[in-house]
Amino acid sequence: MGIHYDYKSKRGERAMLKEAKRKERLALKKAKRASTIPTAKEPEQEMHDINKPITLDDLTNPNK
Repeated sequence: MGIHYDYKSKRGERAMLKEAKRKERLALKKAKRASTIPTAKEPEQEMHDINKPITLDDLTNPNK
């Protein structure tokens, strides 16, 4: 019996909880999507010439 009297009076509270859950799910989706999409493109590295043998200098020189 008491539940029937409370049902409409708690409608706003239930709506707020439902909205909060929905916003939380959307925030998680946005965070997940933002972490998978690269924000800035990294500069492409030049490929080593395939016909040229790789030397120790090629591997250890940080300026190349």
